[in-house]
Amino acid sequence: MMALDSKVPEGPIQDKWTDYKNKINLVNPANKRHIDVIVVGTGLAGGSAAATLAELGYNVKAFAYQDSPRRAHSIAAQGGINAAKNYQGDGDSTYRLFYDTVKGGDYRSREANVYRLAEVSANIIDQCVAQGVPFARDYGGLLDNRSFGGVLVSRTFYAKGQTGQQLLLGAYSAMNRQIARGKIEMFNRHEMLDVVIIDGKARGIIARNLITGEIERHSAHAVVVGTGGYGNVYFLSTNAMGSNVTAAWKIHKKGAYFANPCYTQIHPTCIPRSGDYQSKLTLMSESLRNDGRIWVPAKLEDAQAIREGKKKPTDLSEEERDYYLERRYPAFGNLVPRDVASRAAKERCDAGFGVNATGEAVYLDFADAINRYGTEQAKIHNISNPSKEKIYELGKAIVEAKYGNLFQMYEKIVDQNPYETPMMIYPAVHYTMGGVWVDYNLMTTVPGLYCIGEANFSDHGANRLGASALMQGLADGYFVLPYTIGDYLADDIRTGKIPTDNKEFDEAEKSVQERIDFFVNNKGSKSVDYFHKKLGKIMWDKCGMSRNETGLKEAIKEISELRAEFWKEVSVPGGANEYNEELAKAGRVADFLELGELFAKDALVREESAGGHFREEYQTPEGEAKRRKEFQFVSAWEYKGEPKDAILHKEALEYENIEVKERSYK
Repeated sequence: MMALDSKVPEGPIQDKWTDYKNKINLVNPANKRHIDVIVVGTGLAGGSAAATLAELGYNVKAFAYQDSPRRAHSIAAQGGINAAKNYQGDGDSTYRLFYDTVKGGDYRSREANVYRLAEVSANIIDQCVAQGVPFARDYGGLLDNRSFGGVLVSRTFYAKGQTGQQLLLGAYSAMNRQIARGKIEMFNRHEMLDVVIIDGKARGIIARNLITGEIERHSAHAVVVGTGGYGNVYFLSTNAMGSNVTAAWKIHKKGAYFANPCYTQIHPTCIPRSGDYQSKLTLMSESLRNDGRIWVPAKLEDAQAIREGKKKPTDLSEEERDYYLERRYPAFGNLVPRDVASRAAKERCDAGFGVNATGEAVYLDFADAINRYGTEQAKIHNISNPSKEKIYELGKAIVEAKYGNLFQMYEKIVDQNPYETPMMIYPAVHYTMGGVWVDYNLMTTVPGLYCIGEANFSDHGANRLGASALMQGLADGYFVLPYTIGDYLADDIRTGKIPTDNKEFDEAEKSVQERIDFFVNNKGSKSVDYFHKKLGKIMWDKCGMSRNETGLKEAIKEISELRAEFWKEVSVPGGANEYNEELAKAGRVADFLELGELFAKDALVREESAGGHFREEYQTPEGEAKRRKEFQFVSAWEYKGEPKDAILHKEALEYENIEVKERSYK
């Protein structure tokens, strides 16, 4: 058993990063040109890391399984990116961003990493503005901000509902500059299938050219993995269908520890599934909760009538609606953290108040916002006694300017006009807080092997605050890894090129080739998707938002049996030496099947409710009190009075304005 050393520096938390940077080893510019770094994944974390390392002078090889870094899943991020700039003058600060992040993660984050994240957040905005990222601006031309769940300030910078796309284009342009200079060698349509360890250090990867099927060897002095999260272990998620765990899982099998695999974020505002035929779900930005009010019918008979098509949501008066987040959590209302909003929506739907045909949807209503903005605009334009139609027209224009592309996307998918009838939303798997364990340097338990962005575990605890994914990815890539990797690479300035004609590369390539040969030659009877869908159903039903000991033990057994069936019955059409998406998918699902079992085992030993996940045994006052006693090392609470709900969870106490006393967590 390896002892984990986080390498967190000594000293006050606000000084750790500055003092650390002052003391670490550096590589001088003349020596950087003799050092090679492989970066796997070119989303916001990988793309920004590749661009920055190349700018510093390192020789970078960047790998993307897409046809271009512009296709990375980071492009799908909608709502914004957090930064403690305090442009709104509403009391924000580095410490408040740090505190909100730790608190929002159920006090399970590594605090030193989180403080560093908050500290460099302001630099990210300056960097991206200099790159030309078109952030939204207010009337006076200053950068605008909006609020996200779990906070009481406005610190989220945004570009309509396309923030991820615009930030990725900024990182991609920085990459392109280095590609043109020859400092980045770009390998599109290449998938990493193994890492090569020589004398205990990461010294290269085995990659497959997805177009030709050729297996390639690539060496370097260090390897950086920035390949995103593993939400597609659930099959249905908001992730792109190609998003996978393979790179992270391969390094795990070569010695990189995994941490908190069962911490998965369930996003509260997704377009509900409409049937078993779907292959993915679509996210609606959390920013919509700034202006949209979430509700369900107050009466079961009204919910039933809506599901049967006998009533429309607009038929219900205010008194017939239950704005349950505003009722339960008055201090935060519709802007409670994602885990709280998701659990509350599931609870209402499980109780029979769901509003779509499947019974798995709640409403996100913009009628009040349209009326509020319209009334304000009428006054601004000096329109006296405006008609309802005029107020609607003016208010709709404001909402459209803020969220127009999101509304358009919703209408194309659902075929309903969300300006006129409330959106329907439901929780869905979105982000993974767990991932590869890294120390303060972002190095895994394998020397020379780094992991950044969503692929690592360090910053978000049991639940990520909205708009913090883009912040972490760019912080790791632009401002953290470029410092910390130099401390390791300073010992490699005399090493020279790493050869690929040795037994370690031979063995790694042989293992990869044997697995590919198995898939294309196996005479099974079932498709890859058959197994992926079955895995996803097990994961959602038994390892999802609600978990219990019996279900988790069943999940472990069922996943093990499914994996055994996969290796007997999987059928992969086509050959190995050609473009074969089914072959690539087979390898990814094989890795998901192994991860799924680890995921369930992790959830089983965590006898706690944390983040988006309930352990059902603990959802009584007695069970929760028992859990609090068992997990005092995380946090402790004292309360007065009785909460309205039976669930004595931290959020329920805090957001119900019940007196809370927190204990510090080191």
